[in-house]
Amino acid sequence: MSERTRTYTWPDPAFDPERIGHLTGLEYLQAIARGELPSAPIGATLGMEMPRLEEVTEGRVVFRLRPQEFHYNPIGSVHGGVYATILDSAVGCAIHTMLPAGVAYTTLELKVNYIRPLLAGGPEVQAIGEVISITRQTGVAEGRLVDSEGKLYAHATTTCLIMRPSREK
Repeated sequence: MSERTRTYTWPDPAFDPERIGHLTGLEYLQAIARGELPSAPIGATLGMEMPRLEEVTEGRVVFRLRPQEFHYNPIGSVHGGVYATILDSAVGCAIHTMLPAGVAYTTLELKVNYIRPLLAGGPEVQAIGEVISITRQTGVAEGRLVDSEGKLYAHATTTCLIMRPSREK
């Protein structure tokens, strides 16, 4: 049995509330896209391309991924968890773009429908996340995983909990 190795690096994810606490979600993600703030280490782990500046807009974010052998499950295709991770990133960040400074979110629910397999050497795919609804307490978004021709590989929906600072008494 032959073995392969993979080495990668990632930026220090040091979270500094003093540096980012004044940024809206959109400003924060745009700063990451410009390289002014560190991206999340999960991107380097999976080989995801961070969104380009023009792909981080209010209510919409796009991540990219080129399927690789290290994404494989035991049956020789990209593991469903990789699909789920890139889609969760896109839909969660789309919600984040709609949040004011000091407001955070977390995924409450993620549903993914898998349509067709991704294979190493296949096309690069884009996870496109778009907001459906934002209320005071929840955000709902949908995502599509497509190639450059628009072929659908998976789609997802999410509900996120919006975490606002507690009100002073």
